[in-house]
Amino acid sequence: MARLFIFGLGYTAKRIAEAMRKAGWEIQATGSDGDVDFDDRDAVMAALVNATHVLSSVPPDRSTGLDPVLDTYGRAFGTAWYGYLSSTGVYGDQQGAWVDESTPTVADTGAGRRNARAEADALWMKLQARVFRLPGIYGPGRSALDRVRDGKARRIDLPGQVFSRVHVDDIVSGVVAALTSDAPEGSYNLGDDLPASGNAVTEHACHLLGVEPPPMQTLEEANLSEMALGFYSENRRVANGKAKRVLGWEPRYSTYVEGLESLVSARHPAR
Repeated sequence: MARLFIFGLGYTAKRIAEAMRKAGWEIQATGSDGDVDFDDRDAVMAALVNATHVLSSVPPDRSTGLDPVLDTYGRAFGTAWYGYLSSTGVYGDQQGAWVDESTPTVADTGAGRRNARAEADALWMKLQARVFRLPGIYGPGRSALDRVRDGKARRIDLPGQVFSRVHVDDIVSGVVAALTSDAPEGSYNLGDDLPASGNAVTEHACHLLGVEPPPMQTLEEANLSEMALGFYSENRRVANGKAKRVLGWEPRYSTYVEGLESLVSARHPAR
């Protein structure tokens, strides 16, 4: 029997676990909703010994760059299939240019901040893992629609600024494809087909909800957190061709338009 052990049963990994469980796989995981305590070394080691596949969604420590999973358990890794949920942030600012898996990752991001994701990503690559580089993740309960409803949506006046994004269900289908096809080791960008500005996404969410978009603001007027400022300091378009070619993957929600409309339909199904 195929046995998947997941480090960090969060928003995305929960859905991956559910999909694999439905496919008949045995699942164990750490995290608040998991069945194994990350700090229980004996339990984790036993799970690793029995696992045929291991997936980590645990992010690195931003200050030290250390990956908690590799730092704690990396020496115990054997010959299982390994996967890691990384970030397209590893590419840094590309001034709106396209990036693919051959684009070098960068050690520093905006204002010279340490790019801990790139460091962790490189370590997993050395382990011959399948590294899934993810742009902005959205889905049920976590989308521009929710930000508009909560009064937290913003439009920032940054001409030419674009981002890539991906619906959580499309991450699941990409990772499942890699798990079930024994995909080659290496990195895979899982993003939709239409990089777009955050303003365009917010405006479409407002259109779907029948409300006026928030006023346009400068970065200074928006008074953003340090993390949000870092997000807006980077500008890139993420290509997904390798995942399509190698995994046979196609995003169900190829743009934010279909993705947001699906979320509205799910919340208000037709009668």
